[in-house]
Amino acid sequence: MNHRLSAFVILLALGCGRPDAQESGVDILVIGGTVVTADARNSIFDPGFLAVADGRIVGVGPLEQAKEMRAARTVQAENTLILPGLINGHQHAAMSLMRGIADDMRLMEWLHEYMFPIEARLVDEEFVYWGTLLSAAEMIATGTTAFADMYYFEEKAAEAVARSGMRGILGETIIGFPSPDAATPQEALQRARRFLREWRDHPRVTPAVAPHSPYTCSQEVLAASRDLAVEMDAPLLIHLSETQEEVDQLLQETGMRPIEYLDRIGFLSERVIAAHVVFASDEEIERLKGAGVGVVHNPESNMKLASGVAPVPKMLLAGIPVGLGTDGPVSNNNLDLFQEMDSMAKLHKVFTGDPTVVSARQAFLAATREGARAIGMDARIGSLETDKEADFVILSRSEAAAHPLYDPYSAIVYALDGRGVRQVFVAGEEIYRDGNFMGFQFDQVLEQAASIQARILQVVAEVQERAAGEFPTSQD
Repeated sequence: MNHRLSAFVILLALGCGRPDAQESGVDILVIGGTVVTADARNSIFDPGFLAVADGRIVGVGPLEQAKEMRAARTVQAENTLILPGLINGHQHAAMSLMRGIADDMRLMEWLHEYMFPIEARLVDEEFVYWGTLLSAAEMIATGTTAFADMYYFEEKAAEAVARSGMRGILGETIIGFPSPDAATPQEALQRARRFLREWRDHPRVTPAVAPHSPYTCSQEVLAASRDLAVEMDAPLLIHLSETQEEVDQLLQETGMRPIEYLDRIGFLSERVIAAHVVFASDEEIERLKGAGVGVVHNPESNMKLASGVAPVPKMLLAGIPVGLGTDGPVSNNNLDLFQEMDSMAKLHKVFTGDPTVVSARQAFLAATREGARAIGMDARIGSLETDKEADFVILSRSEAAAHPLYDPYSAIVYALDGRGVRQVFVAGEEIYRDGNFMGFQFDQVLEQAASIQARILQVVAEVQERAAGEFPTSQD
């Protein structure tokens, strides 16, 4: 932080003379709402304020500290909740275009009879760009400001994310057989290298390497993916221990469970973001903790596909950073992290028979501060603290479910949902307000989605006739 902003923050802390907007550099001053910071002390200011300059938070606290402050723009936020931008730690955004085409079936049937053959026929650059932008619209409108993604033609996903104003950790998928954008894993690795080079300096896009899973990638491909991520200092995204079938397959092929296998081949590290982790023994949880792996919990997708229930209470007790994800829009089928928080808290209560596990606050933190830890971005986002980037959401309390407000965590997780999102800011830039997106025309996205849907319907009809299962290229 520069000296001018440091002095400003100190003045705020002391309650002393507050400089005017020109002197302080305050661009945005949000006042009057209940500020839920998700900081290390879990501070809540009711009413509170948030001050932003040069895309960063330069002040946050009780409203009285902001009484004499002036800014280039003041946002009156009475009767709202002011939250950190939510973080969706696992997505396949382009798959929003296939939402609802195949539901209520087992994972392997869903993959091999629908997703694999449909993707092989349909997924191209246009599909990925518009599908990602459609997902971005849904995420932004429900308060998500950052997400981690694994898919194909990820450079087109990056273009969509950059246009939307969101943040994205975007992983170019490497898989052990022909995929929509690469005939071989080696070609996919080359694509990943190009993608990393082209997007590594973008302020909101973090390119990543994304080997699909231990059961779809050979040891050589996993090692090459790891080495590329280390060389380029990039995140490493992977599906891990999602189903019992995966565990059984790895045991048969290697004599080891998936987490042990990845640990023994030197794959696990702090750069790894592991999605699902439904089947993890106590010993494997210790391996994840020791390696510094971030885990992303996907409760609704795991429930819908009957994959199982991840041992999240044990992982939280071990101190593993556990974030929250929706998974792709075809296996959830919505991207509202408010609903995901609610499901996370309630699922583990009923599964363990203990109503005290995974509290509302813990579920909220999984979508904010702990979610940022899980994806390695906690130094920049995930909480409302001075010198962090100003990613925040203003959530209306105008509906009946928001009153009375005794416990903000309870209201956020158990009573409210993304329909109450009024405004969304990323790095101090407003990207959404009252149904309007600043970076793109939503009507244009819907027109493109409708055009692509016509192609999808034709392919789905053909796939249903053939019940084909020999084109493995899916993500979820």
